[in-house]
Amino acid sequence: MEPLKPVSQRARLLLGASFFVLFFVVWAAVTFGGAIDAMFLKDPLYTLRTGVNLFREFGFIKDVGITVFRVAGGFVLAAIVAVPLGILMGAFKPIEAFFEPFVSFARYLPASAFIPLLILWAGTGEAQKLLVIFVGSFFQIVLMVAVVIGNTRRDLVEAAYTLGSSDREIVGRVLLPNGAPEIAEILRLVLGWAWTYVIVAELIGASAGIGHMIMDSQALLNTGQIIFGILVIGIIGLASDFLFKALNRRLFPWSLA
Repeated sequence: MEPLKPVSQRARLLLGASFFVLFFVVWAAVTFGGAIDAMFLKDPLYTLRTGVNLFREFGFIKDVGITVFRVAGGFVLAAIVAVPLGILMGAFKPIEAFFEPFVSFARYLPASAFIPLLILWAGTGEAQKLLVIFVGSFFQIVLMVAVVIGNTRRDLVEAAYTLGSSDREIVGRVLLPNGAPEIAEILRLVLGWAWTYVIVAELIGASAGIGHMIMDSQALLNTGQIIFGILVIGIIGLASDFLFKALNRRLFPWSLA
């Protein structure tokens, strides 16, 4: 191994799959071997059977769909507002000076702390869940996008001005193409955080969703269902992560040059 030396796609897939195999082998060993009491950690086969039962008898697919809708809705709303504002902040320093102190302040506020207020303001319906994800994602996206745009190489900007570009063209033809791949990566990372926010939102005042199922399972001491719910979240998150990476490579091929 050499620092920063890339590996082939085949090797990457094999290494990634190997960790999952090791994880499940260790899980099976400590549960089937009796190292951990079944009350606290169910074995993989029991967890799988529990999951199949959740889908067949308890309509868990509906909970999954509701949670995915909440994540996608809150995240997209945050991105629609945050990305343009971040671009403006990164491109124009007066705008950055106006917004940056408040954005830096707000991004340290945990989204979960807003849940009691959001319940008072928006009730316990879908609006409250979407707002929790919006609050948790918005300020992170704004600041990270602003940093990416603001770090554009100055020589590229000067060269564009020399060729007669206007301020608007500098933003549209220099800053955005240069920063777009990194902005896509930012959105990919923040989407992962959005899953954390939605589960927290569903733990309080929800009647459906993966987080609601996990809370019900805790009350029944059903660790198999809890573990299966966590695994479902991880699988969906992993799938969305691969999708973002594939779209990034397809939309921004120059970033791989």
